[in-house]
Amino acid sequence: METETKKPIFKKKDLSEVNPTVGKKRQWKSLKQILAYEKTLPWKDTDITYSNVNAPPSLKPAKKYSDISGLIAPYTDPHSKLRYHNAEEYQTIRTFPMDLTAGYLALRGATSIV
Repeated sequence: METETKKPIFKKKDLSEVNPTVGKKRQWKSLKQILAYEKTLPWKDTDITYSNVNAPPSLKPAKKYSDISGLIAPYTDPHSKLRYHNAEEYQTIRTFPMDLTAGYLALRGATSIV
């Protein structure tokens, strides 16, 4: 009984990374190299390239992070509109003066309540 071992399809010689005619490996390019090369080519304004493709908006809601610790914030203080992670941060937020609260909101890019 003769057992014949077949190579899997992905092991075919013509599909390898080494070019059989030249005998050298394929050079992989980083995204930075691809973008630099694209800028040197004569593109029309209507052509689609890596640098001008806009992704559609995400279907997942944006994650909200605590203004104090940077952890995921499931809560928002109704008075100051600052986001917090736990009760300890809430107690800290309640002691903040209005100017510090406004500074945290400005860092986050939210509109100030003052």
